[in-house]
Amino acid sequence: MSKSNSLLDELDFKIVACLQQDGRMSFTVMAEQLKVSVGTIRTRVNKLIEDRTISIVGRVDPDKIGFHSYAHIAVYIRPATMKEQVAQKISILPEVSFLALTSGDYDLEVDVMCRDNDHLVDFVNKISSFKGVYQTKTTIYFKVYKYAQPDLGLLREG
Repeated sequence: MSKSNSLLDELDFKIVACLQQDGRMSFTVMAEQLKVSVGTIRTRVNKLIEDRTISIVGRVDPDKIGFHSYAHIAVYIRPATMKEQVAQKISILPEVSFLALTSGDYDLEVDVMCRDNDHLVDFVNKISSFKGVYQTKTTIYFKVYKYAQPDLGLLREG
């Protein structure tokens, strides 16, 4: 793999894989595992952070900290020219953990984490009132079995 077009090289992938295993892994431990200098690791990690390829964050279990209503909301927008405007309004809401423009039956896919079902109802009512939102369809996640970052090994297959 080459570095052109912002693609990661083999060492970058190994560094990201280490950080996915343990986001607090020291540069020294990483350097020892990958058989490169600490300076190389420091430079590479700082570059990955600077170009926004990665961010180092504390990942929480939503249920354990008080978010007991986790849902997927399909948003239908009319007229279609309002998609970007509606997406921008939804994207700034703190409950939103994922937002994407989609193809198919609905226009936007929104995942949200709310304190409880009353909070979720208030959230759905809020976005339903946005100009351009024609309809919403909410699916509550009763139990999440897997919530993970992408497996970098998949990029090496095929």
